[in-house]
Amino acid sequence: MSLAFTNSCTLTRPRSFGQKEACKKLNISNNTSLLATPNSFVNGMRVCVDIRWIGTAGRSKQLPSSSKLQMSFSPNPRYKVAVLGCTGSVGQRFIQLLEDHPWFEVVAIGASSRSAGQKYSQACRWKQSTPLPNYVKNMEIRECKASQFPDVDIVFSGLSNEVAGDIEEEFAAAGKAVFSNAKNHRMDPDVPILIPAVNANHIGLIDYQRQRRGWDKGFIVTNANCSTTAMCLGLKPILDRFGIEALIVTTMQAISGAGYPGLPSMDIIDNVVPFIGGEEPKMESESLKIFGQLEMEKIVPASIQVSAMCNRVHVLDGHTECVSLKLKTRATPDEVIHSIDHFPSFTRSLKLPSSPERDVVYTDWIDRPQPRLDRHTGNGFTVTVGRVRECSVLDIKLVLFGHNTVVGAAGGSVINAELCVSKGIIAQKAKESAYAVSHK
Repeated sequence: MSLAFTNSCTLTRPRSFGQKEACKKLNISNNTSLLATPNSFVNGMRVCVDIRWIGTAGRSKQLPSSSKLQMSFSPNPRYKVAVLGCTGSVGQRFIQLLEDHPWFEVVAIGASSRSAGQKYSQACRWKQSTPLPNYVKNMEIRECKASQFPDVDIVFSGLSNEVAGDIEEEFAAAGKAVFSNAKNHRMDPDVPILIPAVNANHIGLIDYQRQRRGWDKGFIVTNANCSTTAMCLGLKPILDRFGIEALIVTTMQAISGAGYPGLPSMDIIDNVVPFIGGEEPKMESESLKIFGQLEMEKIVPASIQVSAMCNRVHVLDGHTECVSLKLKTRATPDEVIHSIDHFPSFTRSLKLPSSPERDVVYTDWIDRPQPRLDRHTGNGFTVTVGRVRECSVLDIKLVLFGHNTVVGAAGGSVINAELCVSKGIIAQKAKESAYAVSHK
């Protein structure tokens, strides 16, 4: 018997094998666990489930009237993915983060026509702190055309803004799930700027996007600008608890945010550059879309006044941001800290592979957060908030910090893709059975 799974549902089957009447039931809870273990049994019922949440059931012994399954999604085989812009800074971070990923297998890489046809180890000047992964060394770089990538389900785009827009649309039209770091489509009304712990429900735009653009299986989901991601994630506990009327943010952004080779050494060594092209408008507009409410086929932007000042500083990785807030409901610093400490770990609750223990953490060290000490918190997926205190002009001021190329860029795209997989949104070319294991 074929069964369709949702986040929460009931399995039914005949009392006797082969009969169609008098069905028993199994209640599947929202936190189900799907394991790639063949021939597993659920209290006498074998439940075979593939990655499209379609199952079959057959009885092997007497069953109770109901049984709960604890399930977490684990596709088997893994989704086949490609990395575009693979030689650049964000592309390299994708290559690093996707090594041995339990859900995703990198089977193709793309870059400009200058690099196409070369082995990755020949074309790439590897700048990450870990060795170049063996799995990609001899992989041949393809030109970034959808026709060159027939074998992939998911595309991670680290392409530059100059070329990303049309290329990403071409891949989505070809049925690929595209997760982009570029700015080109962020403010499109039918494209979500996704941060799972902040606005996971915005993936509801994907169905409308497909319908509006005539795409069958493909779609585009974007990251926010890296400084915007850190700010929105760090402020989410406060927004939920007290509301925010206005905020002023001053950033101290790492040089890796400029890509490689980035700024000339004589511009940044012993210096602070109080200008990053386009950064301030992006923070001010993207944050309102991210904090906005999904209503039918559009996102209504949040009614928050945002003023941003962005600076490039001599730090390798990680953006530090000083924020002053005017709250809708007045709160003491202790109450704000309490809201951060008790903010639910959304991505961990979904059992996403890249999820940190906490999406946002508070540090009570008087001189933290700091890039060198806090950039690896949660493997770079956690935003750290500190120095929460009263503001003599607004209400509350604080310092927050996030890793710009992990949670703010490549890692953000990876965890966005994990969310979409967990919700059954992405079509997969190769399908095999996976199995459920019971926990009464």
